[in-house]
Amino acid sequence: MEQLQLIATCAMGLEAIVARELKDLGYQDLQVENGRVNFKGGPADICRTNLWLRTAGRILINMGRFKATTFDELFEGTKALDWPDWIPADGEFPVDGRSHKSVLSSVPACQKIVKKAVVEKMKERYGTEWFSEDGGRYVIEVTLLNDEALLTLDTSGAGLHKRGYRMMANEAPIRESMAAALILLSRWRAERPLYDPFCGSGTFLVEAAMIGWNIAPGLRRSFSSEEWDSLPADLWSAAREEAFDAVKDDIPLQISGSDIDPRAIEISEASIKRAGFAKDIKVSVLPVSKAKPQGDYGVMITNPPYGERLGDEREAEAALRQFGLMSLHYPTWSFFAISPSDQVEHYMGRAADKKRKLFNGRIQTDFYQFFGPLPPREKRHE
Repeated sequence: MEQLQLIATCAMGLEAIVARELKDLGYQDLQVENGRVNFKGGPADICRTNLWLRTAGRILINMGRFKATTFDELFEGTKALDWPDWIPADGEFPVDGRSHKSVLSSVPACQKIVKKAVVEKMKERYGTEWFSEDGGRYVIEVTLLNDEALLTLDTSGAGLHKRGYRMMANEAPIRESMAAALILLSRWRAERPLYDPFCGSGTFLVEAAMIGWNIAPGLRRSFSSEEWDSLPADLWSAAREEAFDAVKDDIPLQISGSDIDPRAIEISEASIKRAGFAKDIKVSVLPVSKAKPQGDYGVMITNPPYGERLGDEREAEAALRQFGLMSLHYPTWSFFAISPSDQVEHYMGRAADKKRKLFNGRIQTDFYQFFGPLPPREKRHE
C-alpha cells in the first residue's frame, strides 16, 4: 500500500507539541493546521502513532478532500474515494459530521449524503444491495470548512487521552493529553522532583511518570483499528513489542502530590495503582499551605481550583495566593499553572516567563510558566 495521508487531531493550542512528538518519532514533512497535524505514513504508522502520541486526540486516515457547495458535489466526491480498500462487506460504518462557514450547513443532511455515497461505492465493489454492518467499526467523519469537505476514517476509537488508568475523576479533571502537553512544555526531566499541590485525580503525576519511564501512553488500551481486516494483527504486535522494549522502569522517580480533598486523594491513589506506579508516586491529604515537596530544582505543576470551574471565587483566590507563597519558599523550583484567572501573575509576584493560550475542555485558559534556575550541570543528564 502506498503512503497514507494521516492526521493527528489535537486541542487548539497543542498543534506545535503534537508536531514535536511526531518529529521525535521520525516523521517529516508535517503540515500544521488548526486542531490537527497532517503527516504521511504506512499502515504500521497508524499503530505506532496511536500507541505513542501523548498529546494528540485521534489518528485519522485522510480519505480525501474536495470542494463541496452542493449535495451532488458532496455525494460524487465521497463516492469517488476508495472506501472498500478499508471497509469490508460486513464493516459497520457510521458517519459523524461537522460544518463551519459552509453552504452545506445541515450536518444531519451531510451525514446522510456521505452514508449513501459510501453504500453505493460498496455496492459496486461487493456486488450486494444490503450490508449487515455487524463486523469491525469504521467511523467516517465528514468535516466541512469554508465549503471544502474533508473525509476521514477514525483509527483510534476512544480518544487517545483515554489511557486506561483513570476509572474515576474528581470535579473538573484535566485531560490526560493536556496534562502530558503541559509537562512537556515545563522541560521537566525524570531526574528532577515534580509536585502537584492540587493533584485532584492525579493526572499530572501519572502522566509525568509515564514520560519519565518512556511508557507509550496507549500500551494499556485498545484501538478500534485493531479489529480491522485491513490492518494485519502482526503490525499491532510489532508496534506493541517496540513500545514494551522502550520502557525504562529502572529510573528513580521523585513524583508526588497532595490535595485537601480526601475523596480526590482516594481517586488519585486508584489511578496511580492502576497505572502501575503505587510504589513510585506518593500522594497525601494536605492543604497547599502544609505541602512540603522535597528536593531542589523541581517542577511544581498544577491545575488549581478556579471559580469558573468549581463555582467558588474565594476558594480559587486563596488557592492562587498559597501557590504564590510556595514559590517564595522554593527558589530553585519552576512553577507552572493552567488557569483562566488573570490574577496568577499577581499572586506569584512577577510576570510569567511565558504564557500560552489553551482550552481546558471548553474553558479558555492560560498556561503560566515561571522558570527557575536549571540544575547545576553535574546534576543533569545531558
